[in-house]
Amino acid sequence: MVEAGSRGRGVADPQDEPIAYRRRIRDYYAALGFEHPYVWAHHAEVPFQPLKRPLSELRVTLITTAAPYRPEFGDQSAGAAYNAAAKFYRVYSGDASLDHDLRVSHVAIDRKHGASDDQASYFPLVAMREAVAEGRIGGLTARFHGAPTNRSQRVTMEVDCPELLARCREDGADAAILVPNCPICHQSMSLAARHLEANGIATVIMGAAKDIVEHVGVPRFLFSDFPLGNAAGRPNDAPSQRQSLQLALRLLETAPRPRTTQQSPLRWSDDHSWKLDYLNVERLSPEEIQRLRADFDRGKTIAKEKRREAGLREADAIG
Repeated sequence: MVEAGSRGRGVADPQDEPIAYRRRIRDYYAALGFEHPYVWAHHAEVPFQPLKRPLSELRVTLITTAAPYRPEFGDQSAGAAYNAAAKFYRVYSGDASLDHDLRVSHVAIDRKHGASDDQASYFPLVAMREAVAEGRIGGLTARFHGAPTNRSQRVTMEVDCPELLARCREDGADAAILVPNCPICHQSMSLAARHLEANGIATVIMGAAKDIVEHVGVPRFLFSDFPLGNAAGRPNDAPSQRQSLQLALRLLETAPRPRTTQQSPLRWSDDHSWKLDYLNVERLSPEEIQRLRADFDRGKTIAKEKRREAGLREADAIG
């Protein structure tokens, strides 16, 4: 129990701790009627690739789980509900010298408390270009890469990770910054970081789901205690975005060993009650749970059709 007046003496708010996403997700899907909890990837050993030269001499790539905007797939605006039709199912690449319109309506970000109206808060390409101009990074690869959000760990490890590695090697990447958005994104990006690291490419993840990333086991992780979908800095706050990237670059340089996590000093808000809402069954009425199950089933039907169009098996579920 916190004594009265102790907050003024530096005692933390009881809610000021990372969200336990794996537990929240287990309880949420159990409430929706799913009997078998999802088994998250978990590794005892973690590969680690130290930088071979100073970062100012290296070529860095960016890997994202954001999706290119496709107007034919419906509402993908900052206020859009979850949109299964906007998902992508194969690794894609884009020209890193150009500006792009990437969105996150296709994944389970925090739509209540996060903000997706500024893609720089989840896709730090502009900040990375600035770091090159300042000499902090030797250069960017010609392309950035998009990684699917795959519930199937087999598909992630056997299909997506090798494809990401091949494209990074084609571009001459020495290091990679990976920025996930949703819970499954954090697992997929963690598996990708492990694969790249095991094959000679140093990595750092900029993420917001600490329990998932650390459970998988990664070399370097910059944890920002922000709502899902804003791991690259506060939206519409360029200084925080630059600071977040600089923290990630510093961690890339200085991490002494695998499983090195650094928490960003940046805060989303002085009020931590936002952490109580995301997939929290204790705050959902029976009617809301029924509606959410119906929404899930509709999204699953859409995803099934898109998987068929993409040539994926039904077992290769995308999250």
